[in-house]
Amino acid sequence: MIKRESILTYVKEKFNTEPDYPWLKYPDYAVLRHKNSGKWYGLIMNVPRVKLGLMGKGSAEILDLKCDVELNDFLRGQQGILPAYHMNKEHWITIVLDSPFPEEEIYNLINLSYDLTK
Repeated sequence: MIKRESILTYVKEKFNTEPDYPWLKYPDYAVLRHKNSGKWYGLIMNVPRVKLGLMGKGSAEILDLKCDVELNDFLRGQQGILPAYHMNKEHWITIVLDSPFPEEEIYNLINLSYDLTK
């Protein structure tokens, strides 16, 4: 299980990314962008679990990342990985942050998303 703060610290140290909060209606939605181009490589959101097809009440914190199509197919079989919420489902994935998906692999996928969106 990984926390939002750990992700934000990682992208700050690795890519010098400061999160962008572009929506007044969703003040906790953090967009991760490339400094030079402004292209997104990640999005952290709180989404009602029911909208994600997950059991339980309340919301789940998720991370959307761009992903290689072949890897995307493989990852969707992993616990904690879903088709992208509000993004192109062929090229993006959603990681449920309170899932058992390994933290180290999340960082690897952040790196991949950053590289794919350059």
